[in-house]
Amino acid sequence: MKRKLVALCACPMGLAHTFMAAEALEQAAKEMGYEYKVETQGSDGIQGELSGRDIEEADVIIHSVAVTPNGIERFEGYEVYEASLQEIIRNARGVLKEIEEDQGIN
Repeated sequence: MKRKLVALCACPMGLAHTFMAAEALEQAAKEMGYEYKVETQGSDGIQGELSGRDIEEADVIIHSVAVTPNGIERFEGYEVYEASLQEIIRNARGVLKEIEEDQGIN
């Protein structure tokens, strides 16, 4: 069974960095065999909005945000990994590997 990853990416302008981070996460998740969904909050509003069910079923939740996103309360009570937009853009795969190590997955 595939592990599930959900992520939320947002930055103050909601332009390049938001979408670069989302793309990097999607690529890394795909390469590492995850089922994934990434929500972006940017200049064009909320895209790919995560449902309560998406969040509930996730094995990994990542927030890569430089602003307080809309609907942050949806994540209360869940373990959320935080990584900067720059970190995700530069090394999304490395961030996922660190999370797997933290969760005891090899």
